[in-house]
Amino acid sequence: MRVESSFMVEVIVFSSVWVVTDALPLLVEGGISEVAPTVVAMASPTPTETTTTLEWSRVTVRGPQSEMFLQGQLTQDMADVTGAGRWSLLLRPDSAVLCAGWVRRDGDGFTVDVPRSLGESALARLQRFHLRIDCTLTLGETPTGPLRTSGELVAARWLGANECAFDLSPQSYGSTIVSETVSFTKGCYTGQELVARLDARGASVPWLFVHVRGPNVARVDEVLRAKGPEGPQGVTTAVDVVDGVEGLGFAHRTLFASEQLANAADVVVEPID
Repeated sequence: MRVESSFMVEVIVFSSVWVVTDALPLLVEGGISEVAPTVVAMASPTPTETTTTLEWSRVTVRGPQSEMFLQGQLTQDMADVTGAGRWSLLLRPDSAVLCAGWVRRDGDGFTVDVPRSLGESALARLQRFHLRIDCTLTLGETPTGPLRTSGELVAARWLGANECAFDLSPQSYGSTIVSETVSFTKGCYTGQELVARLDARGASVPWLFVHVRGPNVARVDEVLRAKGPEGPQGVTTAVDVVDGVEGLGFAHRTLFASEQLANAADVVVEPID
């Protein structure tokens, strides 16, 4: 159960992280490095940076009621979606982000490109609410997607499969991502409740999506985990740059009110807003 108080939101979100028991991969340019299973969101990542091509699946929605169906399932206002495409989020019923998808109008329906590792989950989530409505849902692979590599993902400061692994609300990813993916005027959609409450009441979220630079993944990860309770902390995606690594990850908000970050002269951490 999600509640609007910022303190309670922090407690509930944190408690949900402890049920994650499967190994989570660290996406690095060149391959995917497996991280050992743990009861918290991520274990310390393997300090390796190589090159990764992103893979995508495509959910195709066809039929006369395609727009009506997706209007009630995606955060984007489907009336504004054209063949050029726009980003949207697909939420779980509890308002947690399942994935970000690139949605396009296509003939009598739409296509939604999502990270391949989340394709089956995205389809299952949509099928759960596909009741008495005149459209079909199919899932397939696509050779291209909105972002080609992990380097492009980091440069865009966007969320991929690894960044969607922690049952966080859209507001944890920053106002820019929210403004590009979420409509607050289109009406109801699955998972809307907490998103709307956080927007209306300005409650702060405990975990923040960040862009990072540092000498190596291990050092950056150490800084991101330096403050706050156990939870969705640490590096999620990293790529090589000239003077070290650049990447994405999560940190607790208390990191930015502490001397720990100020003293980490070799690491730059910026909340993505």
